[in-house]
Amino acid sequence: MNKSSFFIVGQHAVMEALRNPNRKVLRVFLTEDSKKNIHRKNPNHNLLNEVKVYFKSKKELDKYTSKDQLMHNGYVAEIEHLDQPDLKEFIKGKNNLTFVCLDEVTDPRNIGSLIRSAASFSIDGLIIKERHFPRDSKLMYKSASGCMEHMNIFQVSNINSTLKNLRQKNFWVYGFDSKGEKNFTDVKWEGNNILVFGSEGFGMRKHTSKYTDFFVKININNNIESLNISNSAAIAFHHLDFLKKVNK
Repeated sequence: MNKSSFFIVGQHAVMEALRNPNRKVLRVFLTEDSKKNIHRKNPNHNLLNEVKVYFKSKKELDKYTSKDQLMHNGYVAEIEHLDQPDLKEFIKGKNNLTFVCLDEVTDPRNIGSLIRSAASFSIDGLIIKERHFPRDSKLMYKSASGCMEHMNIFQVSNINSTLKNLRQKNFWVYGFDSKGEKNFTDVKWEGNNILVFGSEGFGMRKHTSKYTDFFVKININNNIESLNISNSAAIAFHHLDFLKKVNK
């Protein structure tokens, strides 16, 4: 069965897709300079060996990004979607897992930036509602800066039922909210955990909060109302990654 294809742009997004053996890259559109850069950064492996390569000028590549107002930097690729991992299979026999769950978050830039942080700090996977995941977004892939290739993304039909099922499998669910009961750094973060972040405008849905064990917050300057979701997530991910390394 043929998978649908779509375009991504930018050096990191395209180069990491080429490096990923599980990603099918159909075509690559490059400038002469970007081709040289790919070979320079991968001297021991010809990433373009089995890929159809077309050389274009920067102006010719602009047609792939002008509508989205993105910088292509001389890199455009047509790729297929990765096979979706199965959440139930993934958690079998594993312990001390950390997932991030997005509730009603739809902005491609925020999702991409959050995925970049999650991959950087060894989060085990992202849980997101299938209908809200901008799976073909050039902006999301560029914001993720190649980290789409390094993150398990679990697209689910229903966030609440997923949280309910995971709670029954010994996962603790923490909702991040500015009115949380305590600072997230006061949590021991042991066992299996899910970090839930709500949308920028409305936060976590009331119904979703019913499947949350604890509400936690990030302490910031009292004169500032809140942090951007990707910034909040990066702070939390870094802290949990630090604890894991310290406790090894």
